[in-house]
Amino acid sequence: MNSLSDIAGEICKLVFPIHGEVFLGNNESSVAICTLSSMDLLKEISSSGLMKKIAIAGRLLSENKGIDALVCNIIKNQNIKTLIVCGKEVSGHKTGHALMSLYKYGIDHNNRIVNSHSPSPFLTVSKSDVEKFQQITVVDKIGEARLDRII
Repeated sequence: MNSLSDIAGEICKLVFPIHGEVFLGNNESSVAICTLSSMDLLKEISSSGLMKKIAIAGRLLSENKGIDALVCNIIKNQNIKTLIVCGKEVSGHKTGHALMSLYKYGIDHNNRIVNSHSPSPFLTVSKSDVEKFQQITVVDKIGEARLDRII
C-alpha cells in the first residue's frame, strides 16, 4: 500500500464489504455475462434457467483489478466467445465504459486503458492478453437491468 488510492480501497473494503460473486453455469457454453454493479440482476440470473445456457455470470466493480481478473478469466476459458456486459454502471468508476474502451482500443505503453474516463484505468495484464480478450465478441447492454431484455 504505497498510494492514497490503495489506502482508500482498503478502507472501502472494511466499511463496504462486497464479496466476489461469480456463478458457474454450463461449462460448454460460449457465453459469459457481466452485470457490472447490478447485484440483484446477478442473483436473478444465477437462480434462473439461463445458467444452463451460459458459462459464467459475475459482476465488475473496479476499472483496474476487476478488469484484470475478468480478462484473465475470459482468456483462460477458451470456450467463451461472447461476453454480455449489462446492468448498472459503477458510479464514479465507470467500469463498463472502461471495459468497452479496453475492448475497442486496448491499452497504451503505460498499461492505461485507451479512451477510458475512469479515475484509475491501469491494468497489470499484458498487451497480448488484451489482444486475446479483444478477439471475443463483447455485447454492450450497459444500463439494461431487465433480464428479459438481456436474453
